Amino acid sequence: QVELVESGGGRVQPGSSLKLSCAASGITFKDYAMGWFRQVPGKEREFIAAINWYGTETIYGDSVKGRFTISRDAAKNTVYLQMNDLKPEDTAVYYCNAFKPPRVYWGKGTLVTVSS
Repeated sequence: QVELVESGGGRVQPGSSLKLSCAASGITFKDYAMGWFRQVPGKEREFIAAINWYGTETIYGDSVKGRFTISRDAAKNTVYLQMNDLKPEDTAVYYCNAFKPPRVYWGKGTLVTVSS
């Protein structure tokens, strides 16, 4: 059974940093690219970042470039999202996914609230 479990969300003030984690089980982690998305109620899920199988290539959504960093730890079967200089518009539920076409798996999300 595949399971992706996000953690690290919370409520922070603008300008703060937060690091999200996503622990994967039930898959051969090294075979999957990993990604982060976010969603606000009433809006479509937004792409945030992705990292390839080996962790050598990354790609980011325009809204987070220069502020967020995705990384992965093969020994821990975990992908991370370091979020710096958080803004109120970063408030959302953050989801990680694992993809190896045609398979895509999703976690249940972790809430990040940026508010003063």
